Amino acid sequence: MRHFGHIAPGERQRLFYREPAVFTADSPAPVLAAALGATLYSPATRPHLADDVVKQAGRGVVSMVLCLEDSIDDADVVPAEENLVRQFTDLASRGDAELPLLFVRVRAPEQIPDLVARLGPAVRLLSGFVLPKFTEESGVPFLEALSAAETASGRRLFAMPVLESPGLLYLETRRETLDGIFRTVDKWRDRVLALRLGVTDFCSSYGLRRAPDMTAYDVQIVASVIADVVNVLGRADGTGFTVTGPVWEYFRVQERMFKPQLRRSPFLEGHVEELRETLIEHDLDGLLREISLDRANGLLGKTCIHPSHVMPVHALSVVSHEEYSDAQDILRPERLGGGVLRSAYTNKMNEVRPHRAWAERTLRRAEVFGVANENIGFVELLAAGLPQ
Repeated sequence: MRHFGHIAPGERQRLFYREPAVFTADSPAPVLAAALGATLYSPATRPHLADDVVKQAGRGVVSMVLCLEDSIDDADVVPAEENLVRQFTDLASRGDAELPLLFVRVRAPEQIPDLVARLGPAVRLLSGFVLPKFTEESGVPFLEALSAAETASGRRLFAMPVLESPGLLYLETRRETLDGIFRTVDKWRDRVLALRLGVTDFCSSYGLRRAPDMTAYDVQIVASVIADVVNVLGRADGTGFTVTGPVWEYFRVQERMFKPQLRRSPFLEGHVEELRETLIEHDLDGLLREISLDRANGLLGKTCIHPSHVMPVHALSVVSHEEYSDAQDILRPERLGGGVLRSAYTNKMNEVRPHRAWAERTLRRAEVFGVANENIGFVELLAAGLPQ
């Protein structure tokens, strides 16, 4: 699979200075963590889940979570598990169909070995499990269950803990909870692919819900948690993990209307205000601002609950030609001694030592999302990636 692999090769050549690399479910963990992109959630109760997965793969989705937790009613857990096993078996029978990375969000540790055993040979399609309300106390049983299931199946399985517990939110318990989470994920580092933020649960503890014109960073109590999570768990010194952005809750069902309006609004014609009105009309203005703030605050990828959110996340994850040029200059072997240099774009100074970690992360993102050509921006990438 590859990002933007669903568009024609000729169009990719027009868009990209360096095209996104191909990766598989068996690629190294750092590659997969960077490549998750917009992780699309779907309830495991959907009767045509296998068809949905194939359809979304054809639209550019590279990671999906099939959910047995909050997205379904308590009474539906058993039939949802049965449906999940059926749908995986269906997918496995389809031969070489290109599929996203597939994860299952469970409720309890014992579901992990049980589901892996029931999947049988179809477990080869499973990349891992999403672990809800993760803390040191609750997380260890989940990770032990994952390890046992991995041993029994012979299949490499990753964990994606969701950080959403009240102990992480409340000021008096936050530091202790963060330290416990770090101890746990550090011990299981080889199996923790990424950490996911459950901002909806944070808001619910205070009866809050952000409006469509506000980002998670406008809700100060949520922003403070994100900052502390990145501070402790997202460091660039080798101790950190990939932390993904929070879910965006708003969408419009008239998804197909967006593409023709966007096509009439290219930057080259100067219709910037028309484009902005189109984005606002489809509740994307807030999403785009939040994705940009995710990046500025050290997050990579995003939890998504609607297909229309996927391409905006991926288009804004592509490395610009300017970013790529700066990163390459900073990481040249002759720059190891440090120093300051003017960027090739002559609009900034690149300080070699302070910007090194940024440059390394930028080149990792460039590997999986590609580098845009000089004259290609977000609008062109988004328009090309949307379903025809």
